[in-house]
Amino acid sequence: MSTTLDSVAAGSAVGALLPLFTAIVQRPEWSVRAKKIVAVAVAFIGGVITVASVGGLEQFQHGLPTLATIGAVIAASQSAYDLVWKPSGIAPTVETATSPKAATVAD
Repeated sequence: MSTTLDSVAAGSAVGALLPLFTAIVQRPEWSVRAKKIVAVAVAFIGGVITVASVGGLEQFQHGLPTLATIGAVIAASQSAYDLVWKPSGIAPTVETATSPKAATVAD
């Protein structure tokens, strides 16, 4: 398999698991727009890391394979979240469990 296909395949695998890590950062009280921005930003960073780890830094010289890998991570992460992690309740549970609890003030 070529480096591009290896990178895209790895990107798809990373993207499928990325919503669990994104849920650790996100907070239930955030707006839907804020959550989407964070999810896409984390997926973009995950894509860049995937390109560097699979194809090496020289792969960044080739625009199309780099964009294909980053796109695969973003697409896989959004699809996995919508199809698996959100309906199963796992991602929302992780999000709630890792959010700081609001401090209550005693009277």
